[in-house]
Amino acid sequence: MNTKSFLRRLMRYYVLFTIGFVLFLFALAILEHEGFPRVWIGYVFMFCTIVMYAIIGVISRTSNMLEYYVAGRRVPAFFNGMATAADWISAASFISLAGGLYLWGFDGLAYLMGWTGGFVLLALLIAPYLRKFGQYTIPDYLSARYTGRYSDNVVRIIAVVATIIVSFTYVVAQIYGVGLITSRFTGVDFSVGIFLGLASILVCSFLGGMRAVTWTQVAQYIILIIAYMIPVVWLSIKHTNIPVPPIAYGSAIAKLSEREKVLIDDPKEKEVRAIFNLYADDLGDKLKMLPESWENGRAEIQHNLEALKLGNAPLLEIKQTGRELATYPKDAEDAERRWIEERAANRERAKPPTQHTDPFPGDSEAASDIKRNNFMALVFCLMLGTAALPHVLVRYYTTPSVKEARDSVFWTIFFIMALYITIPALAVLVKYDIYTSLVGSDFSKLPEWVSYWANIDKLHPLVAINDVNRDGIVQLAEIVMDVDIVVLATPEIAGLPYVISGLIAAGGLAAALSTADGLLLTISNALSHDVYYKTVDPTATTQKRVTVSKLLLLMVALVAAYIASLKPGDILSLVGAAFSLAASALFPALALGAIWKRANQEGAIAGMLIGFGVCAFYMLHTHPTLGGTPAAQWFHIAPISAGVFGVPAGMLAIVIVSLLTPAPDQRTEALIKDLRTP
Repeated sequence: MNTKSFLRRLMRYYVLFTIGFVLFLFALAILEHEGFPRVWIGYVFMFCTIVMYAIIGVISRTSNMLEYYVAGRRVPAFFNGMATAADWISAASFISLAGGLYLWGFDGLAYLMGWTGGFVLLALLIAPYLRKFGQYTIPDYLSARYTGRYSDNVVRIIAVVATIIVSFTYVVAQIYGVGLITSRFTGVDFSVGIFLGLASILVCSFLGGMRAVTWTQVAQYIILIIAYMIPVVWLSIKHTNIPVPPIAYGSAIAKLSEREKVLIDDPKEKEVRAIFNLYADDLGDKLKMLPESWENGRAEIQHNLEALKLGNAPLLEIKQTGRELATYPKDAEDAERRWIEERAANRERAKPPTQHTDPFPGDSEAASDIKRNNFMALVFCLMLGTAALPHVLVRYYTTPSVKEARDSVFWTIFFIMALYITIPALAVLVKYDIYTSLVGSDFSKLPEWVSYWANIDKLHPLVAINDVNRDGIVQLAEIVMDVDIVVLATPEIAGLPYVISGLIAAGGLAAALSTADGLLLTISNALSHDVYYKTVDPTATTQKRVTVSKLLLLMVALVAAYIASLKPGDILSLVGAAFSLAASALFPALALGAIWKRANQEGAIAGMLIGFGVCAFYMLHTHPTLGGTPAAQWFHIAPISAGVFGVPAGMLAIVIVSLLTPAPDQRTEALIKDLRTP
C-alpha cells in the first residue's frame, strides 16, 4: 500500500509540474507577442529551468548512503524508466542525432538501431541480475561474480578504470553540449557557458546523489520531450498538413526525393561543384611542392599585409589578412596535414548530393561495401555498448525488486521510442525546408539565423554559406552546416516564434544535464566506494564515504569541464568512442558472467584487459585526432567502431583463459544460482 501511495503521490507531483511548465510556456509566448526582448526570453528559459533543477536537488539532498548511491531502492518502474530515458537521451540524441541523419541520410540510422537494440540485450542479459545482486556499482557486481585466487580488488580496480574512462569520455561530450547551448542563448563565451552549466549539474548530483538525480531526471525528461515535439509537429503541419511526424515522414521523404533530383542536375550546382574540384586540385599541387609551396604561401600573405598597411587599406581588410596569416600552417608538416584534410573536404563538396534514402552510397561497389560494413559494425558497437554503459546499468539498482527492474526496461524503451521515432522525421522536414527555402534564395537576403550561428564560434563556424561562383544565389554545395546545430536552429529555420527557440535550448540543456549528472555520479561513486572504501579505507563510516564521493564529484566535474572547453571533437564521435570502449571492456565480462558458469576470475581479468586494449589500440592508431592514420584501419572499419574488434577479443580471452584455469569455487556457483533464481 505504501508503494502504491508513493506512486500516486509522484504522479500527482509530476502532472502538476507538467501543467505548470505548459503555463510557463504560454506566459512567455504572450510576453514575446507583447514585445518582451528576445534575449530576455532566452535568459528566463535558462535561469528558470536551472533554478527548477536546483530546487529539486535541494529538496532531495541527503547524506544517507543508500539514498545517495541508489535512491533508497524505491524508485517505481514507471519513473525509473523515465529517469533512465532522460539519462540515456543525452546531448548526442537530442542535439546531434537529427543532425547526423540530416547529413548522412540512411547511414545515420545506425545510431537509432544500435541504441534501441542495446536495451533488448540489457533487459535479457544484465539488468535483472544486477538488481538481484543489489549492491551499489558495476565494479561491485564484477568483483563479487569473479572471485578466485587473486584478491577481489583486482577485478574491481580494472572495472573501475574502465568505468571512469568510458564515463569520462561520455561526460565531456555532454558538457560540450551544455556549453554550446548556454553560449547560444546567453551570449557568453563558449568556455564561460560550460562552467555556468556545470553549476547546474553540481547542484543536483552534489547535494543529493542518485536520489536528487533521479527526480531531477524525471522533470528533465518532461521538458525535453515537450521541447522536441512542438517544433517537429509545427514543421510537419507546415510541409505535409499532417500533425503526427512519424506518419508525415513518408510524405516528406517523397517531397525531399523530388527536390534532391532537381538539385543533382541543376547547372549552377554543377558549376559550384566544379570549382570545389579545382580547389582540391590546387591543394594537390601545393602538396607536391612542399616545403616550397608553404614558404611561398606565407611570404605572399606577409607581402599582402604589408602592402595593405602601406596603402592605408580599410581596417577590416587589414584585419582579415592578419587573421589569414595568424591561422596559416605553422610549418610544412602542419601544412601537409591541413591541406590533405582540406583537399578531402573539397573533394567531398564536389560530389553531387546523396539522396537521403540511398543506403550505403559510394562511388563504386567496393566503396559501398565499406560503408555497409561500417554501418553494421557501428550498430554492433552501439548495441553492446548500451548494454554495458555503467551510468545506465546503475539505474537498475534503484528499483524496489527484480520485477520492477525488468518493467523499468520496458518503460525506458517506451519513453526513448517517443523521441526516437520522431527524430528521422525532424531530419527530413528540416532538410526539405532548407532545400526549398534557403537554396535558391538571394545572398543579400540570407535569414538572420545564418549570421547568428556563424558568429557563435568564428574560428570553427557552425554554419557557413559562401558565394563560390559569385552569382548572388545560394546553391546547396555552398552551404556547410555543423551536425550539432540542426536541432538547435530548427525553430528559426522553420520561422517559429523565438519562445520555441528558448524551449529547444531548455530541452537540449535538460538532455545534456541529465546524462552529465548520471555520469559524474557514476565516476565519483566508483572512486569513493570501489577505490576509497573497498581498497584504501574499509573502516570508513557511511558519512565519510558520501563526503568523499561529493569531493571527488567536484574534482571530476571541473576536469571534464576543462577538457570540454578545448573542443576535442563533435558530440557524436565522442559518444561513439565511449560506446566502443564500454562494449570492449565490460560487456564480455557482464554477459558471460550471467550466462556461463565456467567464466572465472582469471578469464575476466584477461577479457577486460585484452578487450579494452585492442579497442584503445585501434582507436589510437586509426583516429587522426589521436595521432593515428586512416591507412592503419583493419578492413576499412572507422575508429568509432573499434569495439567490433575489442568485443570478440575480450570474449575469446575470457573463454580460453577460463577453460585453461581452475573452475570458479562453490561460493561463486552459489551466487550465480541465486542471481538466476527469479
